[in-house]
Parts: sequence; C-alpha cells; structure tokens
Amino acid sequence: MKLISTGASGAALFLLLHHCQIASTVGQKSDCALTVVENTEGWEEGSADKKAEVTVDEEEGDFEVVQPTDNWQTLKAGQAVPAGSHVRLNLQTGHREVRLGEEQLKYWTQEHRENENDQSTISADELKRAMKKMKDDLNPNSVTSKYRPLGELKRDMAQLDLLVETDIQIMKRLLDQLKNSNSTTELKLSLLLDLEYLVHQVDNGQSLCSMGGLQLIVEGLNSTDFRLQETSAFVLGSAVSSNPMVQVKAVECGALQTLLTMMATAQPLRVKKKVLFAVASLLRNFPYAQHHFLSHGGLQVLSEIFTADGGGVLRTRIVTMLYDMISEKELISRAGLDLGHDAAHEERVHQYSKVSLQGELLEKGWCNLVPQLLESTEHDYREKALRALLAMAPMCLDQYRSDRSLLGSLLTLRDQYQEMVESEIIVGEENSYFAEIVELINTLQVKMQS
Repeated sequence: MKLISTGASGAALFLLLHHCQIASTVGQKSDCALTVVENTEGWEEGSADKKAEVTVDEEEGDFEVVQPTDNWQTLKAGQAVPAGSHVRLNLQTGHREVRLGEEQLKYWTQEHRENENDQSTISADELKRAMKKMKDDLNPNSVTSKYRPLGELKRDMAQLDLLVETDIQIMKRLLDQLKNSNSTTELKLSLLLDLEYLVHQVDNGQSLCSMGGLQLIVEGLNSTDFRLQETSAFVLGSAVSSNPMVQVKAVECGALQTLLTMMATAQPLRVKKKVLFAVASLLRNFPYAQHHFLSHGGLQVLSEIFTADGGGVLRTRIVTMLYDMISEKELISRAGLDLGHDAAHEERVHQYSKVSLQGELLEKGWCNLVPQLLESTEHDYREKALRALLAMAPMCLDQYRSDRSLLGSLLTLRDQYQEMVESEIIVGEENSYFAEIVELINTLQVKMQS
C-alpha cells in the first residue's frame, strides 16, 4: 500500500486499514490491494463527495461477468470483472465501482463504444442450457438417428458402382436388345432413341460400326413399321453427320441405296423428313457418295418429291441440300488457289470433278423448280430459295431471264421487303434480316441483267 496524500485522505486510510484488520480476525481470506489516489480536484475536508480510488483483484467462484466501459459502473454482489479493470470503493455510497483500466482505455475506440450496447452478457441459465444442448448433441443415440450406418452406405455405393456404364457398354446393351426377337416395337423405338443420343459423338459413331450396329440400323430402314423406319433414319443421320469413317461404312453397307428406295416409294411425311435428313448428312463433304447419289438417279427422285410437296417443308430441305452441295464444290475450287500443290487437296479436287452436279441440275429442270419456292409465305423458305438461285446462276442465267414468273416474283418481293426495311429503320433497327433478303434480290437481279 502506497500513501499518496495527507489530510482528508488520512481518515479514509484509517477506515480501510480498520476494515482489513476486522476481515483478517474472522478468518476470511482477502487478496485486496488498495491504492489511495491523490486528490487532484481539490477536495475539501468534510466534503460530501470524498472518494478514494482502489484497484481490487479477487479470486471468487462463479460470478456474473460485467463488461466495463470508460465510465464508472456500480458493482453488485456476486459480480466479477475482467482482469486489468480499474475498481474503486466509493466512500460516499459505500459501493464498489469499475471501469476500464488505463491500458484498456488506450485501445477503447469509438467503434467499441457504439457496439457496447449490442454485446449481451451470458447469464448462468443460458450457459446451463448451452451445456445441456452440447451433451445432447454428443449423445450416441442422437447422432445415430441423424446419419445412416456405414455398412448401409457401403452397400448402396456398391450397387451404384454396378449401374455405372461406359458409352460402349450402354451401346452394346442397346444393340443386344434390338437383336432380340422378343423385343416389342415400342421397346425398339425407345432403344433407337437412346442410340441416337449416343452416336452424335464421333467415337461412339465409329464404335457403332465396329459393333455391327450400323447394319442393324440399315435393316431397320426396311421395316414394315413406319415408326421404325423414321427412327432408324434419324439414328443413321446422326451417326454419319460430320463423321467421315461412318459415312464410308454406311455407303459400303448399302445405306444410300436403301434411302433412295425409301424416297422413291410412298411414305408418310414424317418418314420422308427423316430420310432427307439422313441423305443430306451422308452426302455432306463426301464427293464419293454424291457421285453415287447422282449416278443412281437421286436428283430425279428429289424432283418428284419437290413437285409433290405442297407445304414447302420438303422443298426447303431439298433446296438447302442442293445449295450445300454446290457451295462445297465451289469452295474446294477456290481453296486450291491458296493451297497450291497439296496432295490431299488435289485428291479432293479430283473426287469432286467426278460429281457432275451442275449438268445434272440443268438437265433435270432444277433451274425452273427452285424459283417455285419463292411463292411460299415463309421468309426463311424465300431466303433459302434466293441463295440457291444465286449459287445456280452460272448455269441457269438463260432460264432465269426467260422466266417471266421469276422476274415478276423478284420485283414484288423486293418492294415488299423494302417496305419492311424502311419500317424497321423508323423504329431504329438497322442491318435487319429483311435487309439481307433485299440484298439477295438485288444481287440476283444484277446477275440477270448483266
């Protein structure tokens, strides 16, 4: 204990020493450390607010912990304070008071003061409830009720492993079921649709050939059930699409000849749509198949379908296929100017030279057939017809110039689409789809007038 002042503090010191002496005589243990602070505010003797500041450290049992602030707070019986807090005995009231110690005040910022009211103390009852909940959570029976046994999980995982199949395994299983004579038509349709989903991938399409599945699909084209014919053509078209190896295998197993036969015979519209899809996929970027198609009367069959189709759906698909074939050959010829002497390119040029497409189109009357698609009311159909007419212009210009119906259709369509373009410009739309159609019409008219 360090004496700081005299006079008024003497009486306070005497009282405190007397208090400690009484406590020691009754056998109580006290670790109090009292500090009398000098009167810095000019206290006078006999003043009613005489106070002595003390710092008290106590070891007690379970107390409610009071969080001190930078202001003095009154401590109640049974309350404790954190270490480092500043505690004093108010001689006027006889109560202990606490606030933050000097070291704590150094780091007590305004942010702490604002958040002070948000921090709530934990009562003894709340602490008991929290401890009880922890015990309940650690109860083995409670944990078991929430989670499945390890042995059961292992059995389920083992069953899942049995269900995991590679694409090859799935295709093999599907093909085995297709070969089964006991499989119903409905089951076969479902199996074919599952196959179609898989053979889009190049590797799966090639695996279909190595497993003998391609021949099975071609046999489905000869089925007496129109639904099986339609779905088989759908699978074949997906398998050969952008897959040269499968295209070669398909031609070798007679798929193209079968498709031509189906186009030449009476078939429902939905079957013909899928057959045209398969033919277009098989001929794309495959000059050998295109030569085979032309030599077996493919254009003649297409012209009959074109003439018989009144709705325009099949007409559009046929015209698009012809446009693609013409464009392919033209692109190969142009690419030769840049590639120079390339062995692979020269071989492709040689193969395309055997495809006498332009002569066949002129001979079979396609210069007069394609303009009929302009009579459609669908903008997409008209666009495809205009692109095909431009691609066929080098061989068909004479027929175009003598076709008064074509000349009239172009003038009417140009005026119609020009009005649409002007309407779109008014509302702020430029470079529209209709402007592209107007450009196609203008280009074709210029070629016809030259």
